[in-house]
Amino acid sequence: MKKPVTRRKFIKNTGLGSLAAWAGLDIVYALPKGYLPLAVLQDQDPQKLFGKHKDMRVLNDQPWNIEAQAHLLDDAVTPADKMFVRNNGIIPEEVSPEAWTLTINGESVAQQKTYSLKELKTQFPAHTYQLVLECGGNGRSEYYPPAEGNQWTVGAVSCAEWTGIRLRDVLRDVGIKDDAVYIGYYGKDSHLSRDPAKNPISRGIPLSKAMEDQTLLAFAMNGADIPIAHGHPLRLIASGYPASVSGKWIHRLAVRDKVHDGEKMAAPSYSVPCEPVQPGTEVPGEAMCIIENMPVKSLITYPKSGAMLRPDQRLAIRGHAWAGASLVRSVDYSIDFGATWQPCRLQDPVNRFAWQHFEADISFPKKGYYEVWARATDTEGISQPMLTPGWNPKGYLNNACHRIAVKIT
Repeated sequence: MKKPVTRRKFIKNTGLGSLAAWAGLDIVYALPKGYLPLAVLQDQDPQKLFGKHKDMRVLNDQPWNIEAQAHLLDDAVTPADKMFVRNNGIIPEEVSPEAWTLTINGESVAQQKTYSLKELKTQFPAHTYQLVLECGGNGRSEYYPPAEGNQWTVGAVSCAEWTGIRLRDVLRDVGIKDDAVYIGYYGKDSHLSRDPAKNPISRGIPLSKAMEDQTLLAFAMNGADIPIAHGHPLRLIASGYPASVSGKWIHRLAVRDKVHDGEKMAAPSYSVPCEPVQPGTEVPGEAMCIIENMPVKSLITYPKSGAMLRPDQRLAIRGHAWAGASLVRSVDYSIDFGATWQPCRLQDPVNRFAWQHFEADISFPKKGYYEVWARATDTEGISQPMLTPGWNPKGYLNNACHRIAVKIT
């Protein structure tokens, strides 16, 4: 039998044992049950704690929010050590897959039903897809006036290979009423206050999204158990929407007869103005719309910004592009700040909601400083803007062209 994954024991082994060395003294008073000393929490190395690459950037440790840099995302399938972490609360401290259950309930469920993890794996067929997850606030740092929240640059995106069962198969097994319109999730993560009555996040998706082939209750990532930081042992994957709807550590799903009203469903969380507003405007909640499909976007993953070449040297670039519910029709590059554009070679996705890989070989006319810009266009004919688009109070949906600096010398 596989032993439970115990984050608390791991933290103690990596941090608490060295607390005396950090402080030079013993802990004088007994620690409250479930409490870890601040010194331990502030001294955690994400490379040791989560197995992350040394170049990942920590934006916040309470809760943990960690992003990649563009060049770290060069893999066709994102490995665990280069996958961004976006949390709203405290990661579950003890997880036992053998004891894990998923309960389906809500106003619009035909019957409440609880499944063990083993039952989910054995009663329903498994499916594997490469699926993009992108934080709605990816690119927030480029907005002005600045928007509140983690100042993501471009690295809050990934495309791992996820294995799980289709959510619709479980919903059909339980049975849902004709008035069902939304599915809300509840995870085992704790509120930062550790108040058990509070949820750090409880979002959801429309029923139509829940019924798509690629919407999964996932139990594996890249052919292995999902890492604890990414939702082990069970998480929701609803690619194409903001990653906040792909809840982690799922233990309950509610079938709703209305838009789910869980934590972070109300504006301004994961909502944008329904109509364009002037930057810096205060927008009332009733004038905000919930984000659904993410916009078209691309990322140059090779070379790293700051590349230096000889005058006679061609530059091979590559990267990925994705477009929410659409496909990417084309990717173009520019070396003259968007005055002219040249086509990249673009691959088809391996499945719906996977990112598409592009590449190009670039020559430069003479010595000097250049920027290589990438611009993706989706099958609806919508292209990335060259400048930061549509200011909004929370800094969501920045899909401006990605660019890297190149020096020919």
